[in-house]
Amino acid sequence: MLKIKCPFCGVRDESEFSCGGEAHIARPTTDLKLTDKIFSEYLFMKYNPKGVFLERWCHTSGCRRWFNLARDTVSHEIIEIYPMGVFPKTVKGKKAYQANWRRKSKYEAVSKPAKRTKK
Repeated sequence: MLKIKCPFCGVRDESEFSCGGEAHIARPTTDLKLTDKIFSEYLFMKYNPKGVFLERWCHTSGCRRWFNLARDTVSHEIIEIYPMGVFPKTVKGKKAYQANWRRKSKYEAVSKPAKRTKK
């Protein structure tokens, strides 16, 4: 069993948590016009690497708050725990983020807000 350090409650057994799946997925907004192919890629294509994986976790039997976790899927070593809405700070976490195939997917590109231009 994993021992997970909740950023709000401290170290607890894995049984107190629920894994929410892959972290940092750009979810399409309702105003986007996506083709069925692009939407099915978002919905059904899962990333299951051998190595460092970025996951969302919720402390369901405790504070019920969500956080992100970088974990090695081979050794189950927890590399980093960080807040929702923030990117990983460790070298391994950053590499896992960049290596994810979703960074180059069409729906992620169209889900990003437009860059502001200086006037």
